This record gives sequence, structure tokens and C-alpha cells, in this order.
Amino acid sequence: MKVLKLFLRFAVAGGFLSAVFDRLGYWNESISVWGNWSNFLDFTHLINPWFPESFIPAVGLIATVLEVVFALLLIIGFKTELIAKLSGFLLLSFALAMTFSLGIKSAFDYSVFATAGAAFAIGFIKDKFVEIDQLIK
Repeated sequence: MKVLKLFLRFAVAGGFLSAVFDRLGYWNESISVWGNWSNFLDFTHLINPWFPESFIPAVGLIATVLEVVFALLLIIGFKTELIAKLSGFLLLSFALAMTFSLGIKSAFDYSVFATAGAAFAIGFIKDKFVEIDQLIK
């Protein structure tokens, strides 16, 4: 179970960081989803039509900051169960936004529900393995 938790932590964190790298333009254009911040904000507005357009930059920035912070905390294993559950709720909010605005197929195509499930699973695995949390107790 310990190795599984470590794998899930790195998988969820890697997904977060890959998405952030994409929106900041660090991935090659041929494999990129957004490719730049502007395209990411356009997508953010597309899946969050209930927010006024003036709020979209803040929504995009908040999502990005949360993804970076959650990814780093999952990697080092700080407050792992709490951060995993918060990551699950963040991913679930992405999945629901995609479902209500684009249809459920988009959330399944991007595996957002599956990744949210992985994050929630991390939150319920109590075994500690290669986590800063072990040193704190």
C-alpha cells in the first residue's frame, strides 16, 4: 500500500505540473493543449461561463497556484492526506465545470474524474512512505 500511495502522489502531482507547464508555454506546441496563458484563460472561460469575463484571469491564476502548491506538497509528502483530499475537490470542480459546460465526455477524455479519484484515494491511505509528515511526528 505504501508504494501505491507514493505512485499515486507522484502521478497526481505530475498531472498538475504538466498542465501548469503547458499553460505557461513550456511544452512543445505539437504536444501542447493550451500552449500559452491566453489560450488557457480562453478555456477557463469556456468551462466557467457563469463567471464574468473579468474574473477569469483570477480564476485561472488561483487554479494554477493551487495546482503548483498541491503538486509540490504531494511530492514532498507534507500534510499528505489533507492535501490529497483538497486536490480531489479541486479536480472534481474541474470535472464538474467541464461536464456542465462541454458535456461529460470532455471530463472523461481528460481523465479528470479518474485523477480526482486517485487524489481522494491518497487521502484515505494512512500508511506513511517517503513523506515529510514522517519526520514531523
